[in-house]
Amino acid sequence: MSRFLYEKSITYQEYLIIPFVFSNIDSHDIYSYCLLAEQGYKNQLHKAINPAGLYSSKLEDVIDIAKKHLDEQATSDQESNYFQQRYTYNNNLIILHQEAGKCFYDHYAPEELNNIAAPRIFNSSLDCISWVKRGLKHNKVNKKAN
Repeated sequence: MSRFLYEKSITYQEYLIIPFVFSNIDSHDIYSYCLLAEQGYKNQLHKAINPAGLYSSKLEDVIDIAKKHLDEQATSDQESNYFQQRYTYNNNLIILHQEAGKCFYDHYAPEELNNIAAPRIFNSSLDCISWVKRGLKHNKVNKKAN
């Protein structure tokens, strides 16, 4: 599996559909997807990898496969606001949330769906994203030095 294509992710119902290249056959990428649920671990499809069990050689088609599977599950017909403020930075996914005047974040690395966010609270989304970017730049510099 290649890294998650966070920059191609879309929200659907209360999920974030994240495509990735599952394999490559005769110079053609075969796409799959995974899901993040707004409710997190309370949802059985949170962090599920290709629950439909179908793949495609077209990115758009694998997104449609995921949507159809979610429609069949009839989990919700509401669009999520939870994933509205999301950014891809150095192939990392950063999701910002604002609640009661405070900002929190989730951080997913390029190759795994484990939230590695530090338990911090910020006064604004700008403060939060700036802090995350500084940390990622610092980690990148340290990896090069070693």
